[in-house]
Amino acid sequence: MKIGDKVRFLNDVGGGVVTGFSGKNLVMVENEDGFDIPVPIREVVVVDADDYNIVKPAKANAETPAGEGEEREIEPAEKPLTYKPMPMERAGAEAVNLYLCAVPVSPLQMTESDMELYFVNDCNYFVDFTLMNGENNAWSVMFRGTVEPNMKMYLNTIDRQDLNKLENLCVQAICYKQGKTFMLKPALTVRLKPDLSKFFKLHTFQPNDFFDEKVQTWDVVRDDKPVRGALVDM
Repeated sequence: MKIGDKVRFLNDVGGGVVTGFSGKNLVMVENEDGFDIPVPIREVVVVDADDYNIVKPAKANAETPAGEGEEREIEPAEKPLTYKPMPMERAGAEAVNLYLCAVPVSPLQMTESDMELYFVNDCNYFVDFTLMNGENNAWSVMFRGTVEPNMKMYLNTIDRQDLNKLENLCVQAICYKQGKTFMLKPALTVRLKPDLSKFFKLHTFQPNDFFDEKVQTWDVVRDDKPVRGALVDM
């Protein structure tokens, strides 16, 4: 990654052009509005490097006589991703810590806003997880995916009138590392029953280490232990 490369954000919409670096861990990205944004290097991926600026001849086909092919510029959409940073581990993050966070779409109207739902992986393990909601013993999958170490993943936007979908949740997950040995972690099944009345109380939205906005945070696993056991009432 170098100055001039075009990048996209792994955990957010958009991207921009690399304009510089701040220390070893931050890259400065100029967005479409012309603002330089500091972003952790592990949270961006190069999509258009300087060495792509090469015109390549088009392949001859049945309608183009041999030797008469015209050169054309390769479109950005045709360029393969050539670089993907390895997930970064950090000291003191071997214990599994997982959270669900609800982030107001309209921060100035938190108690009336739709909510963006995120899964936060605050540890050095990959986490394959399934998030489900249920009524009695009937369950439906809301989201299934893999979140990399020390990253957060956007899951969905919940309309204000559909907040009852968060009333009865279950997270099932397995944790592992890629390309190295690791301490075995047990598979997890954690049920959550958030208090939905907190969405209507301004003081219940609090800052945390993962978002600039005030959010609702629900602990799923804390220091390798499912919060308050396999069934968690919040």
